[in-house]
Amino acid sequence: MIHPEVAAAVADAHRREWAFVLATTVRVTRDLDLAQECVQDAYAQALTHWTKHGVPARPAAWLTTASRNRALDLLRRQSTLHRALPLLIDDEPAQDAAHAAITALEEIPDDRLRLICTCCHPALSPEAQVALTLRLVCGLTTAEVAHAFLVAEPTMAARITRAKKKIATARIPYRVPGPRELPERIDAVLAVVHLLFTTGHTAPSGEDLIRRDLTERATDLARMLHTLLPENPDVTGLLALILLTDARREARLAADGAMLRLAEQDRNRWNHEQIREGIGLVRTALSRTPGRYALQAAIAAVHAEASSYDETDWHEIAGLYDVLIKVWPSPVVALNRAVAIGMAEGPATGLAALEELAAEPQLAGYGYLAAARAHFLNELGRIPEARTAYEEAILLTENATERAFLATRLAEAGE
Repeated sequence: MIHPEVAAAVADAHRREWAFVLATTVRVTRDLDLAQECVQDAYAQALTHWTKHGVPARPAAWLTTASRNRALDLLRRQSTLHRALPLLIDDEPAQDAAHAAITALEEIPDDRLRLICTCCHPALSPEAQVALTLRLVCGLTTAEVAHAFLVAEPTMAARITRAKKKIATARIPYRVPGPRELPERIDAVLAVVHLLFTTGHTAPSGEDLIRRDLTERATDLARMLHTLLPENPDVTGLLALILLTDARREARLAADGAMLRLAEQDRNRWNHEQIREGIGLVRTALSRTPGRYALQAAIAAVHAEASSYDETDWHEIAGLYDVLIKVWPSPVVALNRAVAIGMAEGPATGLAALEELAAEPQLAGYGYLAAARAHFLNELGRIPEARTAYEEAILLTENATERAFLATRLAEAGE
């Protein structure tokens, strides 16, 4: 029987270490599907081994060694080890598998970047690059990746399967790209890190509003990329956006775990060190040709610099969204722009802007559109319509904390 503490340790290691273990295992297998199988076997083995011998001091190192050894065993059985080894494109000398596992673990940023850049190969479509990386490297479920792209889960599953097959058939090498190769992959890599962060910032499902393992991983990756490409304004903008957004983390929930609106948050609990760093990075990014991340970071900076919610310059935010939607014409940006317009010019204007998005297919099942409509309808005193919109938003929301928040707004509608 599995001890509860062991089960919890394995679950925690799965959340935190899956990407690290997979990245080092791919070095051996050169095959994503086989690497996944070996990693899954390692986690299954951990349940029984840790129950008998205790949880190791370094779970990730134990899992990495078990997974790589499993991979080597399978390759020997299949008599393919001699064919797989020449495909290894590594700068490291050959070494014992167990020792290599520990050494690779200490170089985790390189391993993660290797796997990210393998998945973000220009031979794949941009959407496939991002989806595959989120699924394999970042540990998101297919449903979570589908949610990030606003598509159905079966559609996303098919995209990921096709992408893995393309990597295998095209024999895409597993290595960090050189200086000439990285620029053609950086857009997809940044999109991965951004979606990883947004998925952790507000989890699409589950009990918790925030998944710190994802936000922290995204922050680490953004910093790593900024170290590699400090002159790239998109990289600088993304790091600024993550820092400024994450700075509000501790103030987003009340003592009882209830979600707080921006107007209700105690700004003294915001991380002002992160805000200072983020604003400095925004200024650097905006001094060059600003891209989507720099503009989003500028919007976050306007919120961060306001001394109170009432002091928020919504006209400036709406203006920034006007620029952003030209740079990045996304349905979600259009939705956020409509909300900003409503905050700047009044609920009637905001509601009219939202109504223009009603026919947008990607927003058909997007709960935030219904929630925004409910807010403005309630502000206008159109209570029956507001209640209907809140009910729709609740039906479209799978995160328990957000559902509870919307249920409270529904109960308060009209007060």
